[in-house]
Amino acid sequence: MNPATKQKVLSWSILFFLVLVWGSSFILIKRGLVYFSPLEVGTLRISISFLVILPFVFARIKKYNLKMQLIFFISGLLGNAIPAYLFAQAETGLDSASTGVLNSLTTLFALLAGLLFFKLKIKIINIIGVIIGLIGAVGLLTVSGGNSLNFNLSYGAYVIIATIMYALNINIIKYYLKEVDAFTIAVMAFFYIGIISSVILFTSTDFYWQLKSDPKVFEGLLYVGILAVLGTIIALILFNYLIKITSVVFSASVTYLMPIVAVMWGIWDGEKFEWFFLVWIGLIIVGVLLVNTKKPVRTKLNWFLTRARDKI
Repeated sequence: MNPATKQKVLSWSILFFLVLVWGSSFILIKRGLVYFSPLEVGTLRISISFLVILPFVFARIKKYNLKMQLIFFISGLLGNAIPAYLFAQAETGLDSASTGVLNSLTTLFALLAGLLFFKLKIKIINIIGVIIGLIGAVGLLTVSGGNSLNFNLSYGAYVIIATIMYALNINIIKYYLKEVDAFTIAVMAFFYIGIISSVILFTSTDFYWQLKSDPKVFEGLLYVGILAVLGTIIALILFNYLIKITSVVFSASVTYLMPIVAVMWGIWDGEKFEWFFLVWIGLIIVGVLLVNTKKPVRTKLNWFLTRARDKI
């Protein structure tokens, strides 16, 4: 297997792992909200992540100047801290499947941010893929959860803001932190936001008193802990690495496949699902394939016809 093929296999392997892990994060948020408020879920998620990365901070923090430290802070704020709260707040009105579907907007905003601020070059077929994928995402959102699109979007606004922040962060990592390894980006980003989140958690919430008075809260702590370690730290390190070895659009396209996993968890949890939902899911899959196409459609079609002719 040549290096290019190995990198392609590695890229898709990371992509599907992230789809599985992040697609499951919405049901974990839902479970956490049974025991904690949205603010507690968000700050607890970041604070646990902070504790995990803390031993690795001190060997790295002196290596970077003030400008780089600021970029790490902004990356952590946009890519983790604020979205962690916004997603928890969104799920007080949306079911986990709908939240996962709306998260697919990240790809569109990543594309727009790249075009507007980072001089990203893309092909028409990639834009078509984004549009098709979004049609599938909006269609699935319209029929999922048993509520109207207007109802879903009233809470979905939190997710929309979060996806815009995700999109900006993807481009920041790609263009301003390209010389920094993926693990260091995660460590430094969580160091600053972790301090802030921990202060908020213990000064502005009832988390500490809940732990002392209600043993059942530890079950909620387990859900948020899994979300923090597996769905935040480990997944973020892999995602940062994926951004470095692929394109911005490819990295962001993980959000197109996440809704499928989120919907599957929703079905398991008794959320509404109908057979025609598969039509919208199919559009999402087609969209993600087109978004990640580097060759023109005509080239791909000629390749396919040539292969077919050779087999006849």
